Parts: sequence; structure tokens; C-alpha cells
Amino acid sequence: MENVRELFQIMTRRFGFLNKNCCSAGGYEISLVQSHILYEIDRQHKPSMQPVAEALGTDITTFSRQIQSLIKMNLVKKAPDPDDRRVYVLSLTTEGMYVATTIDQQMNAYLDEIFSHMNDFEKETVIRSIKLLNEAMANSSPCCSTPAG
Repeated sequence: MENVRELFQIMTRRFGFLNKNCCSAGGYEISLVQSHILYEIDRQHKPSMQPVAEALGTDITTFSRQIQSLIKMNLVKKAPDPDDRRVYVLSLTTEGMYVATTIDQQMNAYLDEIFSHMNDFEKETVIRSIKLLNEAMANSSPCCSTPAG
């Protein structure tokens, strides 16, 4: 029987998910969490803070601290929503867009390099399997939640 957890542990290490900083772009050292935040802000186009925090599965307090650090780095802007002044919308600054694009290019180049070691059938199989895994994970309860008390 294959040790499935070990497979995920190895993949996580090889992907560099355990590194403090995942990416270096435009002179910025970006953590993995910050990289995910930049990606979501870009993808969701001027979202409020709550949907980005939810998409990342992060509590709003932790998320707010990350946003503050990205604002200090001048990668993210936070502005009141014109329709509801109680809500703040997030957007990328010009530098933020550059960093997000650079990280995207780095990730795509890395994935292309990984997939270059597979034939088309193997690549399609892996992508289809990851989609299936993502769907199954979406329908499952979160892992390793802290016990109440």
C-alpha cells in the first residue's frame, strides 16, 4: 500500500511550499501566502477583503496583517467601496501587478519544465487527477483544524 501522505509531503517540499519565501520578483521577497493573496486580488478584480480571505481559507485577522504588509510594500491598495463606505476593496498597484505577473510567469515556466518530462497523455492524466482531487477536497471538511477548547 502506497503511503499517500508521504507522496503529498514530498510534493509539498519539491514545490517549495515550505520555503519562507516562495518567490523573488521586482526586488521583493514574497511569501507563499502573499503570492496567493496577489493572485486572488488580481483574479477577483477589486474584491473586498472578505472574499479573498475566504478563497484562501484564512481568518480575517491573519489576512488583515498580510494585507497591511503588502500595502507597506506598495503592492496592494485598499480603498473604501464607492457603493458602501464600510467595505474596503483591494487592488494591485502597478508594482503589485508587475510582481503578480512575474510570479505567474515563474510558476508557468516551472510547471512547463515539470511537464516537459511527461508525454501528452501523462500530462493530461495528472491535470485531470488534480482537478478530481480539488473537487473532492472542496467537498470534504478541512484538515487538521485546531480542537475547540
